[in-house]
Parts: sequence; structure tokens; C-alpha cells
Amino acid sequence: MFQFHLPSLLVANTSVITLCGLLLLFSWLRGREQRLLLWAGIMLLLASAGLILNALRGMGMDWLPVIVGNMLLLLCGAMNWTAMRLFCGRSPRYAWVLAGALLWLAACFWPPFYQSLQARVLFNTLLMGAYLLAALLELWRARSQLDVSPLPAMILIAFHLAFMTMRALLSFDESAGALQNSPLFGYLLIESLLYAVGMAFVMLSMVKERAEQGLRLAAYRDVLTGVANRRGFLESGERLLALCRRQQRPLALLLFDLDHFKRINDGFGHAAGDQVLVDFAKLVQGQMRKEDIFARIGGEEFACLIVADRQQAMTMAERIRADFFTLESNGLTRSVSIGVSFCADAECDLQWLLAQADQALYSAKHQGRNRVRCLPTGDWLLVAEPAR
Repeated sequence: MFQFHLPSLLVANTSVITLCGLLLLFSWLRGREQRLLLWAGIMLLLASAGLILNALRGMGMDWLPVIVGNMLLLLCGAMNWTAMRLFCGRSPRYAWVLAGALLWLAACFWPPFYQSLQARVLFNTLLMGAYLLAALLELWRARSQLDVSPLPAMILIAFHLAFMTMRALLSFDESAGALQNSPLFGYLLIESLLYAVGMAFVMLSMVKERAEQGLRLAAYRDVLTGVANRRGFLESGERLLALCRRQQRPLALLLFDLDHFKRINDGFGHAAGDQVLVDFAKLVQGQMRKEDIFARIGGEEFACLIVADRQQAMTMAERIRADFFTLESNGLTRSVSIGVSFCADAECDLQWLLAQADQALYSAKHQGRNRVRCLPTGDWLLVAEPAR
């Protein structure tokens, strides 16, 4: 069997793991927003200390590596699980973080267990495997809600779990003082190094990708209402238009303008005006389907691009107008004018749809507000009159 120079390997292993832990802690200190990095950094520092302690067997104080060293490594497994919980938006469970280490400490006070290397290996693997499996389940359960892919982290954790299981099944037989001389200990050091470096890289990558997506979202979202802004609407709209053009599907654009919005701001204050905008955005979002695109494109102007024929678009517009007019208003009179444009086979330009809807909206405003107008090819068409 290939022989490792274990002292050199141990020094390299602990040095690299310590540096990775410090890197994660430094990354956390820069913003202190991603607690995942804090837990992961401390985890790697504890792992480095635990590996050093586990290499001190046979030097007169075996209780130190056997009890304290393995307690530190079990805390690392618990912190690895906690880091994945934090990334998935869940809070730490401190009692379970300490449970593995405390169970190990209690078991070591039982002489038959403490004196059996095989029993210790099996029990340690069971505890560590439980934490690794819990981390895997956290990522699997949240995979559809996460804004970044957890697959690289899941692969690393699964590989580490398989290695720990294989170690337990081999159940190597050696004296308590010879572990640091075991060839398997060398492979254990190498695997732990690969896992630590891999997890550090994956965690930093996931945090970086999430931060980039947050910045991208901020650039394409309206801060007040949470819907897309004009930039987001134009980019998403072009993609939807191209898709409908390929599939020969009809497309309609609804352009909304809240009536007398300046009067609301002047008479009731900007906080009341902001609430009207938020209420309207929520109302429209409740009417939308997954493929529809809705955005706030101006002060009190909104736009909605939907895959629908003319009648479906007019029906949706009228429903929104009526629902907003009857919405509980806390003493405010609120209404919206809507202009609708339509393209039967998506063989049109988004700017053309906006221009057509804008003309229809102008007509709705000019003829008394609180109504829907559609601009087909040719003449104006009255879609719906407001309720009297």
C-alpha cells in the first residue's frame, strides 16, 4: 500500500483548512450578512484543531484526542448542517448542534465503549453521518425555492458521507496508539482536506452567486411595489414576445394609469399615495398567470404583457378596473384607466404595443377616466364603461 509521510501531510492538511476557515471568516466580516460564512469559517478552524488532536494518540494523553478531538469534529459536522440550514433560510437549532458532541462525551465515560476502537469508529460515523444526512436533506427540501443551485454542495456532502460510511464498514483493527501510523489515516487526511477546500469554495460560490442575483434583482425591480421596473419589463417583454412569435401565439399589452394620483399625494400625503401603488400592484399580481409580465414603468403607470387573445385581454382589464374601483380605500376614491393593445401572432414590436396601448390609455383618460379602451387595427373600440 502506498505510504504517506503523515507528519508532513498533517501539517499541510491543517494549514490549508485553517487558511480556508480564515478566508471564510474574513469574507463574513466584510459584510456580516451571510451567517453561513461565519459558521463555515468556525467549522473549518475547529476541524483543523480536531485533526491535530486526533494525531496525538499514543503520546500519554489519549483521552485528549479520543474525547476532545472527536467532540470538535462532531461539532464541525453539526456546524456544516447549520450552515446549510442558514443558506436555505432556516434558523440554527443550537440544542442539536451540541447533541452529537455531548452524546460522544457521555459514551466515552462508559469503559467498554472507550476501550473498543471499533465501537468508537462506528458510533462516531453514525453521529457524523446523521449530521451529513441532515445537511443533504436541508438542501434537497429547499432545492426548488433556492435562488442558486445546491447541487455542488450536495455532491460534496454525499461523497463525504460515503467515505465516512466506508471507513466504518472497513472497521480497521489497530491499537489506540497506532492510529497516526495507519495508512488509512493518510487517506482520511486527504479526503478531509478535499472536502474542506471543496466546501469552502462551494459556499463562497453560492454566496457570491446569491449576492449577484440580489444586485440583478435590485436593478430590475421596483423597490416600493416589488414588481419589475421599466428596464425589467422591456427585457422580459422582449423574451416573451420572441417566444410567442415562434409559437404563433397572441399577445396583449395592458397599460394602467392611476386616476388623479397627484391629488391623492397632495391631499393625503405621499405615504397614502405609496400605499395605493402597493395595493394596485398586489391586486394585479393576483390576476396574473406565471407567464405574464407585470411592471411599474413610471410614477403611477403600470404595464402588463399577457399571452391572451383580444377578448381575454379585455376581460382581464375590466376585471382589474372594477376590482380596484371597489377595493377598500380608507376614505380614498381610487380608480384606474386602462389602455389595451393587441397582436394576434406576436409579429409586432414591443415599442409598437406600448405606443398603441398609450394611445388607448389617452382615449380612456380623455373620455372620463375609470374605463378601459382597446386600440385594434383601425378604429377605437370601447371595451367597458365604468359602473355608474
